Amino acid sequence: MDIVTKDFISFEWDENKRQINIQKHGIDFPRAARALSQPHLESRSDQNGESRILAICPDTDDLIAIIYTMRGEVCRIISARATRKNERRTYRQIFSG
Repeated sequence: MDIVTKDFISFEWDENKRQINIQKHGIDFPRAARALSQPHLESRSDQNGESRILAICPDTDDLIAIIYTMRGEVCRIISARATRKNERRTYRQIFSG
């Protein structure tokens, strides 16, 4: 995972997916967009011909995991959830070391 700081030009998401994400994970996509503006960790994976990025970002209370892809200059948020134990550990090791 790499430490990243990005200034995204704009964000987009599927509104139905946003509502499902709120119900399933309790995290709204505008909140995820704000978290992506902070220094965070990223790793990339390619699935079905589309590059997806896992970002581990600081949030108000803790850390959140955000999956997104870039569509030109636009950051398209796919999902946002609480981080897993191993993701929190990796983030804390990198940012405290």
